[in-house]
Amino acid sequence: MTEHHDTDVLFKALADASRRKLLDLLHAHDGRTLNELCEHLDMTRQGVTQHLDLLEAANLVATVRRGREKLHFLNPVPLQEIYERWIAKFEKPRLKALADLKRRMEKPNG
Repeated sequence: MTEHHDTDVLFKALADASRRKLLDLLHAHDGRTLNELCEHLDMTRQGVTQHLDLLEAANLVATVRRGREKLHFLNPVPLQEIYERWIAKFEKPRLKALADLKRRMEKPNG
């Protein structure tokens, strides 16, 4: 898979409110079963499963089998990569400009 395709899949996964809620649930309490996740969403098991499959495809959720159960875990690495690729690089110049402005304003006129 290309980086471009990975990014598209990732943003598609994050575009849906139900999928973001699933990520929030796993962030609050990792290692939940499908049943535990279904309790928090007003949709069918099949609907939740489809959302989880998309999150897995985007590498945002990893699963581990425990007996007959499948536990779901949040994988924050792709989110960190989005932060570094799409947020941090735009944030740094803005923060530097604000720091420069503050310095200039604090400098005594003389």
